[in-house]
Amino acid sequence: MAHTGGMLIVHVFVHVKADRVEEFAAASAENARNSIREPGISRFDVIRSIDDPTRFVLVEVYRTPEAAAAHKETAHYATWRDTVADMMAEPRSSQKYTQVFPEAVFLV
Repeated sequence: MAHTGGMLIVHVFVHVKADRVEEFAAASAENARNSIREPGISRFDVIRSIDDPTRFVLVEVYRTPEAAAAHKETAHYATWRDTVADMMAEPRSSQKYTQVFPEAVFLV
């Protein structure tokens, strides 16, 4: 099923090397701080598993699919990507979602 408009929500799943967890968290938080300043981003959360602190999820909420593409062109994304590349225990993966509720008009 293709994206049909409205917000695009991307969950990025990351497994980090145990000895790099704090570095990854710091680099990801810095990327998130810059990302939420982008006009096309509604939310950008960095969350860590309680059960396995080496597992993170980045929850990225874009106003449009084009905003997701624009994010990948920013300097802060490139810095994050290059900084964390060797911190990962395995390649990151992602899932794309579209919102059902709340409707887009309620999100700012």
